[in-house]
Amino acid sequence: MASSETLTITDYITHHLQNMTYGKLPAGYARHHADGEVHVLEHDTWTMAHTAEEAAAMGFNAVHVDTLGWGIFLALVVGFFMRRVAVKATTDTPRGMASFIEFLVEGINGVVKDVFHHKNRLVAPMAITVFSWVFMMNLMDLIPVDWLPMAAQKLSGNEHLFFKVVPTTDPNATLGMAVTVFILMLFFSVQQKGLWGFIKELTCHPFFAPRKFWYFNLILIPFNFILETVALIAKPISLGLRLFGNLYAGEMIFILIATLFSVGLLFGFLGGILQFGWAVLHILVILIQAFVFMVLTTVYMAMAHDRHDEH
Repeated sequence: MASSETLTITDYITHHLQNMTYGKLPAGYARHHADGEVHVLEHDTWTMAHTAEEAAAMGFNAVHVDTLGWGIFLALVVGFFMRRVAVKATTDTPRGMASFIEFLVEGINGVVKDVFHHKNRLVAPMAITVFSWVFMMNLMDLIPVDWLPMAAQKLSGNEHLFFKVVPTTDPNATLGMAVTVFILMLFFSVQQKGLWGFIKELTCHPFFAPRKFWYFNLILIPFNFILETVALIAKPISLGLRLFGNLYAGEMIFILIATLFSVGLLFGFLGGILQFGWAVLHILVILIQAFVFMVLTTVYMAMAHDRHDEH
C-alpha cells in the first residue's frame, strides 16, 4: 500500500479488510479528519466512509461500492464471453474459448442431470451462471493483495482509500446470492406443490401419525413446523456463510503473508515463496467453493420440486 510506511501491521490488515462504503451519516456525527480537525454534521449526510468507524456508523444505510462494482463487472465479463461464444458457435470442432465453454457447459449440465430429476429449463442455465460468476469472483483472490488497492489509491489521490477486490469475502454478497436462491426455492415449492401443499410440507413432516390417530397430529404440527422452518432458514445461511468463510480465510492468509515483505529481505523472500505456495493450493479452494455453491443451489432446486406424497 502507498501508506505502508506509516501503518502498523494491525492497521495494514484492518485497512485491507474494510470495504469502500457509501452511506448516510446521521446529523450530529463528529467526523475526524486526517489533519486533526473535527467536523460535526448539521444534517444527515450521504458520503463515502473515511474510516471503519464511519462505515459502522452508517449501519444498514450503506452500500459496499467495491463489492457491487466488482460483482457487476465480473458478471458482465462472464456474460460477454458466453454470448460471444454462443453467437459464433458452429457445427465444427470448437477451439480456444469455445472449446473451454463447451467443456464447462457439458460438465455442469451433466451434474445438473444427476442431481435434478425434474423438468425446469431454468435450472441448468442458472447452475452454469452461478458457477461461472462465483468462480470469477473467487479468482480475484489470486491477484496480489496490494496491486489493485495501490492502483486505486494512485488514481484517486487518496492513499487511505478502502478497496476490496474479492466480492465473495464480503458476507453481504454471499448471503445476497444465498437469499436469492432461497427465494427461488420458495417460489418453486409453491409453484410445484401449491400453497396448501407447501404448508403441509412444513407442518406434516417429518413426524405424522396414521390417519386413525389423527388427533396426535394436533400435537405434532407445532414441532414439525419449528423443525422444518429452522431447516429451511438454515439452508441459505449455511450456503452464504460457507462461501464467505472459505474465501475470507484465504484472503486473510494472503494478507498475513504480505506483511512479511515489510520485515526485511529474508522475510520478503520467504513471503514470496509462501505466496506462491498458498496461491497454488488456493486454486483448489476457489474451484471447489464455486462448484459446491453451484451443486447446493441445484440440490435446493430439486428439493423445492420434490413431493413427499410421491414416496
